[in-house]
Amino acid sequence: MRIVFFGSSHGVPEANRRCSSAMIEVGENRYFIDMGTQSIEQLITRRMAPNSVKAIFLTHMHGDHTNGLISFVDLCTWYFKDVDPAIFLPEPVENTVAAMAAWLKCNGTTMKPFRFAPVKEGLLYEDEAIKVTAFRTMHNQMSHAYLVEAEGKRVLFSGDLCHKGPQEDFPVSVFDEPLDLAVCEVAHFPATKYLPLFENQPNLKKLCFNHYSHTFQATIYDVIKALDIPVFMASDGTEIAL
Repeated sequence: MRIVFFGSSHGVPEANRRCSSAMIEVGENRYFIDMGTQSIEQLITRRMAPNSVKAIFLTHMHGDHTNGLISFVDLCTWYFKDVDPAIFLPEPVENTVAAMAAWLKCNGTTMKPFRFAPVKEGLLYEDEAIKVTAFRTMHNQMSHAYLVEAEGKRVLFSGDLCHKGPQEDFPVSVFDEPLDLAVCEVAHFPATKYLPLFENQPNLKKLCFNHYSHTFQATIYDVIKALDIPVFMASDGTEIAL
C-alpha cells in the first residue's frame, strides 16, 4: 500500500499546499480519502489513468475536503466516460447529488449516473484489494474517520475531529490490533492533545500529521520529541509506502 498526499493544507490553500486529498494505491487500484483539491489533474500529471480510481471516501462536506469532487465528476461525465468509482458521501446524499447535477447543468452538462452511496458506520466498502471501515466523529453533524486495510496493513485517517480534541473523538478501538499508520489532523487543536492517546500505545507503529495549520504546527515538534515511533509531517507530494 502506498499513500500519496495530493493536498495537505488546513482549510485554506497555501502557496505550496493544496487542500485535503490523499490517494491510496494498492496494486493498480487507486482510492481517495477526500478531494479538496483538483485531484483528477494530479492523476493526469502523474500519468495515472482516471479509471484506476475505484472508490472515493469523503470525511465530511466542508469545501476544503470536497471541492475537487465537482471537477472529477464533471470530467468523468463528458470525457473520461469509463470512470465509475463508488463515491461515498455523508448524508443526505440526495442533496449533494442534486447540487452537483445543478452545478454541471450550468455549463450545459448532464451528469451521468455515478455510484453514489451514503457513509454508514462500520464496514463500508470491500473489494479484492482493500477494506474500509467508517467511524462517526463529532467534527460536524455528519463527519467520519476511516480505517483502511490492505496488503496486511492498517491505516487510520482521522479526518477532522471535534474542536475539543481527540480524547473526545478519536476512534480508539482501532488500537485493538496493530495500527501501521495513523494520519491525523492538527487544524483545530494542538498536536500535543494526541499524546495521552498515543504515548505508551504499543499498537501504533507510525504517525503522520496532515491538514495542519500554522497556529498549531510548532506543537507537532513536541509530539515528535515525545514519541518513540516515526512521526511525519505531510506536504503535497509526500509519499508513504507500507
